[in-house]
Amino acid sequence: MTIDTAEFPDPDGPEDRPTPPGNPGWLSEDELSFVRGRMPIMYVEAVPVRLDGLGQVVEVGLLLRSTPEGVMRRSLVSGRVRYGETLREALFRHLENDLGPMAFPQMPAALVPAQVAEYFPMPGISPFVDDRQHAVSLVYVVPVTGTCNPRQDALEVTWMAPEEATAPATLEEFSNGRGALLRQALSSISC
Repeated sequence: MTIDTAEFPDPDGPEDRPTPPGNPGWLSEDELSFVRGRMPIMYVEAVPVRLDGLGQVVEVGLLLRSTPEGVMRRSLVSGRVRYGETLREALFRHLENDLGPMAFPQMPAALVPAQVAEYFPMPGISPFVDDRQHAVSLVYVVPVTGTCNPRQDALEVTWMAPEEATAPATLEEFSNGRGALLRQALSSISC
């Protein structure tokens, strides 16, 4: 797994990928390391959900990824915002990267996030930790209507009832404070 590092403050995540030729929105590993040591990096994260006819969340989609150490962890859709990319474009790109092109996410009309998470490389400042960097993530709850086929480094998408997704045993499967972030994001909407 290489990280652009979009799977943002989650070492379980995707997107530390080599810079594609001719794409000025990506940084080389050396450039990214230099920037990470000097300023916060902007990310978007998404909690994919399925809604019933009344708009109530009936299922929450959680990704399963393998860490570089071979540990299986739950994760959210997430990734870095590229230079010159809108938040909407970044959110859509990461949803498609992780869930596949047939997921058909229903992008929010207003880009007001459900939560804002600030990740620090030093534990204890916030519940969210990223050993690599100081990062700020805008977290969205995004309805998905299509078929999800995980891509990139996501091994599977598991759909769970909101109560199961926020159960203590499930939340413990996340790293870097993401379990708390999932609970906060879902509590900001009507489940």
